[in-house]
Amino acid sequence: MRAPFVAFALFLALPCFADTPASTDSLATPPANAQRFSIVSTAGKHGSSSRWVTADGTHMGRESLLLRGMVTEVDSSTTLGSDGMIQRVVIRGHTPNGDAGETFAVQAGSASWKSPVDAGSAPYGAPAEYVAFGGPFDLNATLVEKLLTAPDKTLTLLPGGKAHAEKLTVATVGDGANKQQVTAYAVTGLSNTPVPVWVDKSGHFFGFVNGLAWLPEGYESALPALEKAQTAALAQHAKAIVPKLLKTPPGPVAFTNVRAFVDGSRFVDGQTVLVDKGVITAVGDAASITVPKNAQVIDGKGKTLVPGLWDSHQHVPDDASGPMLLSLGITSVRDPGNINEQTLSRAQRRAKGELLGPHVYPSMLIDGKGPNTAQVATVATSQEEAIKLADRAKADGFSAIKIYGTFNPAWVKATAAEAHKDGLHVHGHLPAGMRPKEAIDDGYDEITHIYFVMMQAMPDEVVKASNGMGRFEGPGRYARNVDLDKEPMKSLIATMAQRHITSDPTLVIAESLYVPENGDLSPSYAPYVGTLPPAVERGFRQGGFTVPKDLTRADYRASFAKLQALVGAMHKAGVPIVAGTDGTGLELVRELELYVQAGFTNAEALASATAVTAHLVGADAHTGSIQKGKNADLVLVDGNPAVNIGDLRHTELVMMDGKLMDASALRTEGGISKRPAWEE
Repeated sequence: MRAPFVAFALFLALPCFADTPASTDSLATPPANAQRFSIVSTAGKHGSSSRWVTADGTHMGRESLLLRGMVTEVDSSTTLGSDGMIQRVVIRGHTPNGDAGETFAVQAGSASWKSPVDAGSAPYGAPAEYVAFGGPFDLNATLVEKLLTAPDKTLTLLPGGKAHAEKLTVATVGDGANKQQVTAYAVTGLSNTPVPVWVDKSGHFFGFVNGLAWLPEGYESALPALEKAQTAALAQHAKAIVPKLLKTPPGPVAFTNVRAFVDGSRFVDGQTVLVDKGVITAVGDAASITVPKNAQVIDGKGKTLVPGLWDSHQHVPDDASGPMLLSLGITSVRDPGNINEQTLSRAQRRAKGELLGPHVYPSMLIDGKGPNTAQVATVATSQEEAIKLADRAKADGFSAIKIYGTFNPAWVKATAAEAHKDGLHVHGHLPAGMRPKEAIDDGYDEITHIYFVMMQAMPDEVVKASNGMGRFEGPGRYARNVDLDKEPMKSLIATMAQRHITSDPTLVIAESLYVPENGDLSPSYAPYVGTLPPAVERGFRQGGFTVPKDLTRADYRASFAKLQALVGAMHKAGVPIVAGTDGTGLELVRELELYVQAGFTNAEALASATAVTAHLVGADAHTGSIQKGKNADLVLVDGNPAVNIGDLRHTELVMMDGKLMDASALRTEGGISKRPAWEE
C-alpha cells in the first residue's frame, strides 16, 4: 500500500495483482522488538504498521489497514546489496483490489521487477533505489533513510526518475523520557509536489503525516503538532510563489476573436470579451465591441474561452496542489470534507493573498464512530453532538455539511433541519441502512457518488453494509440488471428531478473501480503520460477492485455502463448534475467525456463543471459563466471543446478574479512537466 507517498490526494490507491493473494495468516508476524507504528487520522486509529531487521540482515515490514471498509494486509522482505541499495524485494498480501504480490531483484548487472501493474528490466550499473508499487510503509521509510545519506540527498530511482530531499522544519514531540526533536524533509521526485516526511536525530524514519499518518506507538498525540509544523513550513513556499505566478493587469484585458462559452449554456464564435478591474465588462460579437486603447489584447483566434472550471468534489490535499489545479483551468472547487483546521487556515491565507489556489467552498464532513469512520471526519457520537456540529460548521464559515456512512440514520432528519436553519447545504454518502429516497425525505439536498443513487435498487444486505465494501461490491454485482425505467429507480429519478436534488456522480471513480484490469492505462490519465514522475505514472495503470469469483470483469463493466446510463437518465429527467473527481483534478475532463458518452451535449457537460455548480453553492450571481458583470474567472484553451470536450485539457491562460496566470508556469510549479498530449 504505497499511495500515501506517491499519490496526489487523500484518496488511497490500493494496488492489485492476481487472484490468489497470500493469506493473512501466512504473512510475517512482527517480533517483540519490532518498531511499531499506528496508522491514525483526526478521526482515530485505522491500522498498524511494523518494521524490523532479522538476524541475517533482512529488512521486514508488516501492515494492517482498515480504511472506510477497505482492508489491506501486506508484508515485505527486503535485502540490500553491497552498494547499500535494495537488491531484492518480495511483497505479499492482499488489498481490496486483490493480490499485492510484487518482486524486484538485481542480478548479474540487471534489475528486474514485476508489480501488480507492470513488469520490466533495466541495466544496473550505478546505485539506484527501487520504488515499490505497493507494500507496507517500511519500504517508504527505507527509501527516505537512504535518500538522506546519499550525496546531495539525491537518489536515482527505478523504474525511473530521481528523488531529492530538502530540510523543511523541526518539531519537538513526546513527553518526559520520550521527548525528542524530529526533522521534516521535503522529498521531491515521488509525487508531483513535495512530500514531507519526518526523521529522528539519527536520520531514521519517524513519521509521515498526510491525511493519514504513520506515527510510532506512543507518539500518536503528536499528530496535530507535526501537521501544524509542516503546514507552516510549506506555507512559506506557497506565499513566495504568489507574486511570481499571479499577475494583475495594469488596465483592461481584451480576449478578441475567440470562441466563447457564453451565458453558461452555449458556444458562440467570433466573440470579444472585455475584462476590467476583475469584472467582465463586455461580451459580444468582435465587430461590435470596441477594445480600449490601453487594453492588453489576447488574440483568441482558433481558441476557446470558457468560464473557470469547477471540481465539485475535490479534497484539497495541501498548499502545493493549488497551482496544479489552476493549471487545469479549475478556479473553484467544492471541498466535501477535509481536516477542518487546514481548510480554515487555507481560506484565511488565500484571503490575505498568501496562497495561490482556486476558490474553495468547503463542507464539514460529519461521521459516526466505528471501524469504518472516514479518516478526516468530525465525529458525532450523539444526536445532540451532530446538531452542534452543524452549528459549528456555520460558525466556522463552511458552506455545507457532508454526512458519511457510519453516521446514525436516525440522526439525519434533525441534523439536516439544523443545517438548513443555518443556511447550509446537506449532502453526502448514505448512512448504512439508508436508501437515497429516505435520505432525501430526511433532508438531503444532494446524493454523493452515483453508486449511492443506485443504492435505491440494491438488496437489503447491500444497503446495510453501504458504509464499507458493500457500497462498491453491491452495485458492481447488481447494477447491470437494474431497469432504470422501472421501479424503484423510475420514482427516485422523478423525485430527484421534482425536488431539484443534485447528483455529484464522480463517474471517474466508478470507472476506476469497475472497468480496468491491471496494466490498463486509465483514460483519465492517458493524456498525462510523460508529464509526471514515473512513480506517479505507474499508478495510471492500476486496475479496479477484485471481481468476486462468481462474476467477471465484463459483469463489473456492464454495471459501470448502467451507472453511466443512470447519470444520463437523471440528466434527461432534469436532475442537476455537478462534475467532480474525488481525485487529483486531472480526472475532471474525463468526467465530462463520460457525461457526453451518457447523452449530454458538450455544452451541457461543460455547464455541469461551471454554471450548474456555481448555482448549487449560490455563487452564480457573480461567477460561473461568461456574462457582463460577472467576476472574471476565465480559461483560454487551445482547441474547440464544442466539438471535442477533451480540448479543455489544453489550457493556455487562466484568469481568476481578473488576474492572469500562464498555464505552463502553473504546470511547472504543480509538477506537470508539459501540456498533456492531444487525443488521437
